[in-house]
Amino acid sequence: MKRVHRAMHSLFLSIRLYTSKNFVTFAVMEWYRNIKKQLTDSGIEDGEASAIAFMLLEEIGKLGKTDVMMGREPENEAMLLAATQRVAEGEPVQYVLGKAEFCGLSLHVEPGVLIPRAETEELINSISPVLSLYEAQKGMLRIADIGTGSGCIAIALANRFPNASVSAIDISEQALSIAKKNAESFGAGISFMRKDILAECLEGEYDLVISNPPYICNSEAEDMEKNVLEHEPHLALFVPDNDPLLFYRRIAEQGLEALTNGGMLAYEINRRFGKETVAMLKELGYTDIELNTDQFGNDRFVKAIKP
Repeated sequence: MKRVHRAMHSLFLSIRLYTSKNFVTFAVMEWYRNIKKQLTDSGIEDGEASAIAFMLLEEIGKLGKTDVMMGREPENEAMLLAATQRVAEGEPVQYVLGKAEFCGLSLHVEPGVLIPRAETEELINSISPVLSLYEAQKGMLRIADIGTGSGCIAIALANRFPNASVSAIDISEQALSIAKKNAESFGAGISFMRKDILAECLEGEYDLVISNPPYICNSEAEDMEKNVLEHEPHLALFVPDNDPLLFYRRIAEQGLEALTNGGMLAYEINRRFGKETVAMLKELGYTDIELNTDQFGNDRFVKAIKP
């Protein structure tokens, strides 16, 4: 499965293209056309290049709506040119800008953490109603996010459920450092732990164990987007071809001990292994197992209950 930059989707929603002569000056449009041409010449699809061009003008050139209407030249012209070159050379625009949008939050990202994707937002949205019921019944939620990366899942859940006790786990010190900074910027009281979930036990008791772990088989690398393969951390992407359920199985086994009775296990998965993931969870004794598709119709999410 390609982990392509569908995180761009949520960023694109905030971009407004003013093309009438009353709103966009010739100078601004020349900057836009030149940036877009450099991006399309590098192989970026026309629509994506257009969105990125306006994103760069807004974020680096500091051209807000009023500025554009007044015909201002972009600021930071040298930085704007350098950023365009970086994107043209294949670096994800989120790394160039140092941020990615997720569940209405602007999170810092850099090489060392995966760029949050729109599919993962869908996972958060799908489990939130159930978590609201849990919270109403129990008074407080206890959540563990395994493989937290940028902290996007943990922070989004802490933002939606401010009374929850949220723990975020990762094997990478770099990822934890980035996630902690993101949590601090939103005032999210999250407990961060460095742990190798394949070798260490998940300690504590939780109402939800959630994970978007590595799930791309090594053999799938040749089909991936170049900018993902060359820039995003392989530690967070790949699993062995001979054991694609490696992380799912281990986390599910840990969940049998760490989840409360009636607690939920929730995954984002490789679309190729939905049925296999469901079968594994059934074999371990989980109930009420659901396999759901993402907005593109791919098997992408699995939820299950510890009886």
